Parts: sequence; C-alpha cells; structure tokens
Amino acid sequence: MVTREVIQEVAEGLWRCHFTALGGPCELHLGCDDRRLTQQAAAAVEAETRRIEAKYSRYQPDSVLSQLNARAGLACPIDAETHQLLNFAWLCFQQSDGLFDISSGVLQQAWDFRQPRLPEPQTLQPLLRRIGLERMQLQSDQVQIPADMELDLGGLGKEYAVDRAAAVCQQLGIRSGLIDFGGDIQVLGPKADGSPWLVAVRNPAQPDQPLAGLPVYQGGVASSGNYERGFDLDGRRYCHILNPRTGYPVDYWASVTVVSGSALLAGCLSTIAMLKQATALAWLQQQKQAFLAVTTDGRQHRWPDQPSVE
Repeated sequence: MVTREVIQEVAEGLWRCHFTALGGPCELHLGCDDRRLTQQAAAAVEAETRRIEAKYSRYQPDSVLSQLNARAGLACPIDAETHQLLNFAWLCFQQSDGLFDISSGVLQQAWDFRQPRLPEPQTLQPLLRRIGLERMQLQSDQVQIPADMELDLGGLGKEYAVDRAAAVCQQLGIRSGLIDFGGDIQVLGPKADGSPWLVAVRNPAQPDQPLAGLPVYQGGVASSGNYERGFDLDGRRYCHILNPRTGYPVDYWASVTVVSGSALLAGCLSTIAMLKQATALAWLQQQKQAFLAVTTDGRQHRWPDQPSVE
C-alpha cells in the first residue's frame, strides 16, 4: 500500500518528495512547474519502488526471490523482468571473472559486522562450497539453481529501483531532476537553467562529510565503500563487501564511485572495482566509465579528471 508521500517546494519549480522503502530513505528532487504532476510522479514512483521491494526482497517470504531459493534444485518459471535481472547478474559475474556473484550472500551467515569478531575457518568453508553462479541454469522462461545455493539480489535491487523510478518520471514527462535512494542516484536531466546537478561523494574517512562533488547532467551514480557496514580489529578494517573466493572482506579500496548511464550499471561497476582490489583501476578505465576511487590510505584516483556524464 502506498503511503502519503511528503512533497515540498524548495524553490520555484523544484520539488522535494521523500518516503521510506528498501530499508532506507528515498528522495526525489523534481524540476516541474505542475504540483499535481509532481504528486502523480511521487505516488507512481513509490508504488513502483514498493512493487520491486515486494517482488525481490529476500526479507519477504513470498517474494519471487524467496520462492526461487525455497525451490532450489527445481526448475522454476520466471517472468521477463526476473530473467532480465538474473541475466544482468550473470553478465556481471562473467565480466568480473566470478567476483560479482549473487550466490555469495550466504557468507553473511558467517559475519556479524555489529561486533569485531572473525569467523572460524570451519564456519566459512562449508559456505564457500555453496557459491558459484556458473552452476545456475538460466533460460528465458525458467531458472534452476542447485539445492545448496541461495540467490541474493541485494547488490542489484536498489539500483534497479532507482532506474525504474527514473523511467516512471520520464514517462510522465518530467525531464529534470535527481532521484536518490540511499546514495544510489539517477539524474533525469539537468536543472532548469541547464546546469548539472552536483552529486556529493562521501568521504570514507569521515562518512558524514563530502569528499568531492561530481557534476552530472544525466545518468546514474553509485558508490561502494568500506564505511557502510563493518568493524575495525587490530588496526584493520573489515567491511561487508566479501570476496566469494576467500570469504573475507576486501581491503584495498576505501570507496569507489562510478558515474554511468544507469544506477544499476554504476552500482555493479563500483562493487566489482572494490572486489578487484589493486587491479581495479585498469579494469575501470577499460569500461570507459567515469570514476573516483579512494584507497584505504587516502589516495584518490579519478578518471577523467572531472568525472561527469552529459
């Protein structure tokens, strides 16, 4: 059920709308002269966001994802949207040499990032044997995963919802605005005066402070970092981004921000870069997507010098 969204005109022809979904804040900054159209867009975006959450959240026992996991070992029929998401995940798995793996969510069973404690090897090893998306059998109308596998779309769902929210606004004729779902961003188009939106990148050393501002005219922006969830132990940071081969957190990058054509692509590229560790820079440049990466010792790497998308 759609809740009453909060709409506020923050400047002439610029509206801020917000609601809570996907485990966090969802904000729309829409450039529109028509309040009624803005209300319509906000309601439609919230409805679409809640539809995606209900369909793909692993926390919803009746979601499509939960049902696929419950029927692991059997061939399950899927619709075109689910095939599209799973196929995208498969392509990311291939492009990352197996590092981006939506079957690696089981590793979370071994890690509790609320307390500084490392898992025992005997806990990790059985979980590592359950990982490996190459074992998934995906067809256009059905999917089958091994009986010991679980899929987790946590690394895709919010970014996909942002892109869908942008599509909803564009279908209603709104061409200027910025959509921000907990730091995953899609820019619909430039501001009314033609200037870009300035997207703040969080400082991994001080997450409540901005590190830089990226001018973006259109496209998706996403960041992955070691500051989101994790703990410090014996002088080392252990974050929630886990290598599916070792079961341990990545430790080379403090954060990677990517500007791309969509939030979904930006989010996957930033996560893959974190997983690729020291080899990420060359790989990111091969993708020809703008990025800002920060190592754990504070060194910054940008490509190009002023990342933006027009």
